[in-house]
Amino acid sequence: MGALSEFRFFRPASAADAVRLRAEHPASRFIAGGTDLLPNMRRGLVGAEVLIDLSAVGEIREMRQDGARLRIGAGVSLATVAGDALVRERLPALAQAALAVAGPTHRVAATLGGNLCLETRCQYFNQSEHWRAANQFCMKLDGDTCRVAPKSNRCYAAFSGDVAPALLALGAEVEILGPQGLRRLPLEEFYVDDGMKWLALGADELLVAVTVPLVSGRSSAYEKLRVRGAIDFPLAGVAVVLRRAGDAIAELRIACTGVSSRPEFLAGLDELVGQPLDDAAVAAIERAIKRGTQPMETTLVSVPYRRRATPVLAKRLIRRLWDEAKGA
Repeated sequence: MGALSEFRFFRPASAADAVRLRAEHPASRFIAGGTDLLPNMRRGLVGAEVLIDLSAVGEIREMRQDGARLRIGAGVSLATVAGDALVRERLPALAQAALAVAGPTHRVAATLGGNLCLETRCQYFNQSEHWRAANQFCMKLDGDTCRVAPKSNRCYAAFSGDVAPALLALGAEVEILGPQGLRRLPLEEFYVDDGMKWLALGADELLVAVTVPLVSGRSSAYEKLRVRGAIDFPLAGVAVVLRRAGDAIAELRIACTGVSSRPEFLAGLDELVGQPLDDAAVAAIERAIKRGTQPMETTLVSVPYRRRATPVLAKRLIRRLWDEAKGA
């Protein structure tokens, strides 16, 4: 891993000042925990002439309940999210996802917003410069070909953040601040299926907060596949939100990560509402997952394995939540 290149450093006291500085310095980047940005800068994968440190922006480090919603600032650490009593009780999928990120020391520094905006990853991109040069680089940096799909005109690097699928399944919204003011949009619309431009976030905009509905009767969970039991990014991750009404499904929401260039919220599950969780429903869920995800050769683990393992993760979580809801 190489040395950091030289850069200028600003530490604004407000989100508005941060956005102003970003507009004044087009070759700048925001930095919060830096657990993804700094290693990528050292490897020469990304660059910045100016870093805008968000650690003094108090308004993005607040977490509060507002009626039937929880508002979490983008600067809140993942350790704080994972350990919060309300999150653990009402939004367990989010707590489990935050706890699954990297290791304990990373989670103290890493932020919710940083994990939502995580750089897409690929075994052809996340390498040393010498390795990438020997392989003629790739479309994502310095090349013109996606090594995963050489005939494609787009990049297939995978999004591998853990908290995004949990928040997608929970129906979260994001608040974004730009020069024109604050805008809100569903988290699902925050992502784009392109490994090079995976965020619907303007170059001069800042993610400031996430709001999550607190829905009574919901159960939720998150689980991921990884090579080691800690530290690693997900090879595939699944979040499930379930409400049960007697022997019928009242609500079922599933989102996945690590299997596309964006976290995927699975459409088509509303048709199962009012139905029992029988073999036909489980088969429909598996079809929806296979239809809604597109794992590519972006990791050391094979594509067929990830395609088969992702539905297994989902079915395991659904059955566990279903059984727990019966006894609740």
